[in-house]
Amino acid sequence: MGRVQSAVKNIAFGQIGNLTTQLLGFILRTIFISHLGDTLNGVNDLYTGILSVLSMAELGVGTALNYSLYKPVAENNIEKVKSYMQLYKKAYRVIGFAIAAIGLCIAPFLPYLVKQPEGVSVRDLTLYYFIFLFNTVSTYFVAYKYSLVNAEQKNYIQTNIITVTKMITVSLQIAVILLTGNFYAYLLTAATVELLQKIFVSQYLNRRYPYLKDKDVVPLSKEETGEIVNKTKALVFHKVGDVARLQTDSMIISGFINVTLVGIVGNYTMVLNSAANVVNIFFNSVLSGFGNLIATENKEKQYQLFKVYRFAACWIYGFSAVGFALLLTPLVELWLGEEKTLAFAIVGAILIDYYFKGDRIVLSNFKTAAGVFEQDKYLALIQGVVNLIISIVLVQEIGLLGVYIGTIISGLIANITKPVIIYKVILEKQVKGYFGDSLKYLVVVLAMFAAFVWIKPYVMPKTTILSFAVLFVVISVLFNAVFLLLFGRTDEFKYLWGIVSSKIKRR
Repeated sequence: MGRVQSAVKNIAFGQIGNLTTQLLGFILRTIFISHLGDTLNGVNDLYTGILSVLSMAELGVGTALNYSLYKPVAENNIEKVKSYMQLYKKAYRVIGFAIAAIGLCIAPFLPYLVKQPEGVSVRDLTLYYFIFLFNTVSTYFVAYKYSLVNAEQKNYIQTNIITVTKMITVSLQIAVILLTGNFYAYLLTAATVELLQKIFVSQYLNRRYPYLKDKDVVPLSKEETGEIVNKTKALVFHKVGDVARLQTDSMIISGFINVTLVGIVGNYTMVLNSAANVVNIFFNSVLSGFGNLIATENKEKQYQLFKVYRFAACWIYGFSAVGFALLLTPLVELWLGEEKTLAFAIVGAILIDYYFKGDRIVLSNFKTAAGVFEQDKYLALIQGVVNLIISIVLVQEIGLLGVYIGTIISGLIANITKPVIIYKVILEKQVKGYFGDSLKYLVVVLAMFAAFVWIKPYVMPKTTILSFAVLFVVISVLFNAVFLLLFGRTDEFKYLWGIVSSKIKRR
């Protein structure tokens, strides 16, 4: 199966799974807030964020090893694959125990991280946290096996397993909330289902790749191990910096404002993440294909597909950012009520970072596929420090908006520096064309946003389901029509259209 065919299959299964789980997630969150309240909703989101921080203990080992697997998988070198997987297994066992130890050390400090937990005792906060910790730690004893599936460009296998598990988990959690209204039962239901899933995955992948159980494995050479170690060292800085920039907002909000606000912000980010997941399935599904491409194709081919990848990101993220800027707060108002909405300035700040994140995903994925980690190994660390300093200072001066100003400023550092590295090290091209395209796409997005701000009062004078639907259709049609009119003759669009049209003809 070729790169395009694999990517299309990964995208198709990914979108079906994502739409199913996101719909169930919205239903679950609505029932959760109604029956368990905003405080526990905030605690749930906060602990999810804390465990994401703990996961930095992975420190890029998985990324480095995934990159190393692309070539032996493409060459069907089973013995080399076995050697890498043995190293991966040992590394992830160590990581699992490390996360458990760090997690236990954090537990005594939970009362300082959770501000104003109305009606929740310290004992309950601690026990809730241990259930979250168990779920995270147990993942590392199975997750390494997925790397082989993804290196074969068969991401849909992992997607399908996760989708089925999520459907079962959410359905049972909804039933548990309605029948018991107990947060412990809610958490333990998820822990039980996910544990059974991990046991199943381990056995299934052992049957699919029986050589994973072979004990006769030749260790990697010092040179091969050294290459992974060097890449992992560089990725340590990336990982720590990313965590400090991306996973600390909920802790800052909980520690300096209150934990209930974490849940209200989480309502917005859940909607955003639902859309981002739809987009990211497309981008992440072609990542393994890029690894294969970079291992086998010339620089010009890499450059052409990078431009296509980037064009698609600017179109999709531009469209969704403009749409959310006008529709996100009305959606939350219709869903949960006006009292659960945020100020426009805060929503705007969140969406500015959301738009530029589209570029960063393209850049990071391409760099990862090429195995380029060392050239900017301090960048993410600098971003993390900048984010923490600005966010902590400004949250005390201007509140929630200050947290997201720090996120925006720290994120833009990567938008400026990463293209320079990619064009110089991987593509061997001048980077000025990239920034020219960035400005061109941004001007179109801002112009369309201004136009829709002018149109909105005429289409949505009041927030109703009908006016929401009409404005959604207007934005969808006009934005994409203008983008198509302006960029429909570009090589990037022609390439994308060629893929779509070929699929239509086959049917």
